[in-house]
Amino acid sequence: MEEKKLYTLLVYSENIAGILNQITAVFTRRQVNIESLNVSASSIEGVHKYTITAWSDEDQIVKITKQIEKKIDVIKANYFTDDQLFIREAGLYKLQTDLVLQNPEISRTIRRHEATITEVNPTYVIAMKNGCTEDIISLYHALNEFGCVLQYTRSGRIAVTRGTQEQVSEFLEEREKQHG
Repeated sequence: MEEKKLYTLLVYSENIAGILNQITAVFTRRQVNIESLNVSASSIEGVHKYTITAWSDEDQIVKITKQIEKKIDVIKANYFTDDQLFIREAGLYKLQTDLVLQNPEISRTIRRHEATITEVNPTYVIAMKNGCTEDIISLYHALNEFGCVLQYTRSGRIAVTRGTQEQVSEFLEEREKQHG
C-alpha cells in the first residue's frame, strides 16, 4: 500500500452556486478527509480558485482530481506536493493581556517567531503569524506553554505554483484558440 502524503489540489471553476458541494462530495465518496479548504477569486476574471489539502496516496489523489475535473463547471484541476508550490497560511492567537504584560518572555516568543501583535486591549492581545503550517503550529505550542492562549485559529492554505502564471491560463488560451 502506498504511503499517504499531503497533497494540494488547485481547482479552477466558474463562480457557480453549488460547485463547492460537488467538489467536496468527490472527497466524501472516496472517504478522504479534507484538511484545509480555501476559496477565492483567481487572477483571471470570472474564475475562482479552490485550494484543497488532503492526506492521500497518489493513486487515490489522481482519481479524485480526474473526477473533479469531469464536473461541468470545473475548468481545470491539478494536484501538487508541497515542493511544487509556494504555500502560506495565517494564524491568529488571542492571548490573555494580564499574562502577556506579566511575562515579557511571551512578547519575546512572538517576536522570535516573526509574528506581530495587531491589537491590545485590557482583556486580550491578538498576535498574527503568516507562514508555513509548521511555523504557525510551532508558535501556538510555544504560546500555549505559557498558559496565555484564549483562542487560536489557522487559515486554510493559499498556494501558487512555482511557474510564471496560473496553470489554468494556458488551458484557457488554448480553449480560446479552438473556439475563436
